[in-house]
Amino acid sequence: MKILRCYIVYNVYIQYNKAKSNNSCQYLNMKGETVDIIISNSNKKPIYEQITSQIKNQIITGELKEGDALPSMRLLAKELRISVITTKRAYEELEKDGFIETSTGRGSFVAGKNIEFIKEEQLRIAEEHLFKSVEIAKSSGISLDELMEVLKTLYEEE
Repeated sequence: MKILRCYIVYNVYIQYNKAKSNNSCQYLNMKGETVDIIISNSNKKPIYEQITSQIKNQIITGELKEGDALPSMRLLAKELRISVITTKRAYEELEKDGFIETSTGRGSFVAGKNIEFIKEEQLRIAEEHLFKSVEIAKSSGISLDELMEVLKTLYEEE
């Protein structure tokens, strides 16, 4: 990937890259580890969902720790070449779900929420969706093996 620009923002080193079929933002967390945000025009998910799901995943897996700063909404929008409204919506979703905290003038930071609690909440949501899928499969005569194959394919696709 070709590096376009480097900035210092709120003590977070941010490096932005532009790829052929997607836009990406690569920055360092407070421990100096690289963190990526990649949006793809070919992905069926809305752009704000691509951003929120990646940041949630990075928090859950520990790539982003409590207190780590995120790029500002405006800077992220500019470098990903997307609307500020889109990044604002992504950050609002993250804040609503308790993953980040935003304070005016300071920026957005990873919230101090218990990661196990977050994982448990996400598992509960996944179980609700799977329950609906099982009901549909049973009423449609879809076997467990067929349903498992679909789930495996979808899981590996992401």
